[in-house]
Amino acid sequence: MKKIFVFLAVVFSLLVVTVSVSAGCGGQYESPCQSYSMLVDKMVQKPGTSDYVDNLSVSDPRYKPSEYVMFKVTIKNTSTTTFGGMTAKDYVPSYLTPVEGPGTFDSATRIISWDAGFFNVDEQKTYYFKMQINSQANLPTNQGLFCLVNKAQAWSNETTDDDSSQFCIEKQVATPPNVPSAGPEMGLILFSGELLALGTGIYMSYKLRNNK
Repeated sequence: MKKIFVFLAVVFSLLVVTVSVSAGCGGQYESPCQSYSMLVDKMVQKPGTSDYVDNLSVSDPRYKPSEYVMFKVTIKNTSTTTFGGMTAKDYVPSYLTPVEGPGTFDSATRIISWDAGFFNVDEQKTYYFKMQINSQANLPTNQGLFCLVNKAQAWSNETTDDDSSQFCIEKQVATPPNVPSAGPEMGLILFSGELLALGTGIYMSYKLRNNK
């Protein structure tokens, strides 16, 4: 009997705690519960167009050495409360050099950092980055086609999110030097030369015999 009484007391206590929490968060006389979330969307521009896509695979259009690549980073407050002091970073992959965009680039860590500031509920901000691919001489020598990933991240004191975009680079194939043609025309020229040399030899032999 005593065990049953203890069990009922524990169950009753849990119910009281649950009701108290519910009443203190979104109850009739309380403000609604707050959520903390954000969304980071990183996109790359498709070569030769103004379109931005999430990723570019090896089967998609590729960038070439020394070309410029555009990236777009969108940060959105998807929570039910405002955010202040939002910080953002862009992790620049190897073989790229930042040219234009917000923030400060640390060449040692290869990170661009900037202060994204204050975000109202449902507010979003978009940032653009222009980067240049290295020249062909400064790309991997053992890879004719390779892909890179560019990552962006944002966070506040309450939450964080990140996203990445992939794009591919195709090195230029060196044009081989011009090789002399070995077609039928060249064969006819060589054969004519041989006939001329043979005729000259016969003529010289004939003259030598007649002069004796």
